[in-house]
Amino acid sequence: MALIEFKDVCADFPIYNANGRSLKRRLIEVATGGKLGADTHGRVVVRALDGISFSFKDGDRVGLIGHNGAGKSTLLRMLSGVYKPSLGSIRLEGEIGSLIDISLGIDPEASGRENIFLRAALLGMKNSQIKERLNEIIDFSELGDFVDMPVRTYSSGMHLRLAFSVSTIVRPEILLMDEWLSVGDENFKHKAEARMAELVQNTRILVIASHDRKMIEHNCNRAILLEHGKIKMDASPKEVCSAYFG
Repeated sequence: MALIEFKDVCADFPIYNANGRSLKRRLIEVATGGKLGADTHGRVVVRALDGISFSFKDGDRVGLIGHNGAGKSTLLRMLSGVYKPSLGSIRLEGEIGSLIDISLGIDPEASGRENIFLRAALLGMKNSQIKERLNEIIDFSELGDFVDMPVRTYSSGMHLRLAFSVSTIVRPEILLMDEWLSVGDENFKHKAEARMAELVQNTRILVIASHDRKMIEHNCNRAILLEHGKIKMDASPKEVCSAYFG
């Protein structure tokens, strides 16, 4: 069983050396919807998430919708453990996998084969597990002999195929995504779409941030609209998309 529970969660980020800069302060107020305050040390802070509460359970496919700066990425990073709440509490049950940055950990000077081990280790796989899946990853990437060449010699498409092939080999209970992944030429794109569908089908909880209305309505059974760090709406994808996109 997988579970995510947020209770009155806030995320504050201090802005150092901001005091006394009236023009800069005013610009930040406009950009953040006025979500400025001060912490106990008197530092200016931006509140990226403000009193967020929800619970996700097995079977939930949740789409996060909102304007740039609404708090979608902050929420995903808090779920993945990158950020800790300033206030409130978080309860997580289940193994978490993140596809927020599939190129994280890729070393351009190392070979594709070496990078498979590096990236897979970051995803929590043991060395023995990586060895068992190595040929599968290489075959899926379609890199051929290039797998033993430095990644800096790869085209952008080859780099993405490598990163995608490694990152989607895991099967977490909770999957976090920032936009739907679709990489490569037409032939590889079909393979990638099939793997993404399989990955989503086998995960217990999906949380994805996106600006793609069709993707949200097709893949999610619930949607949350964020506005200036607060939940404005939490309902079916059709209702939320209609409210946001019109």
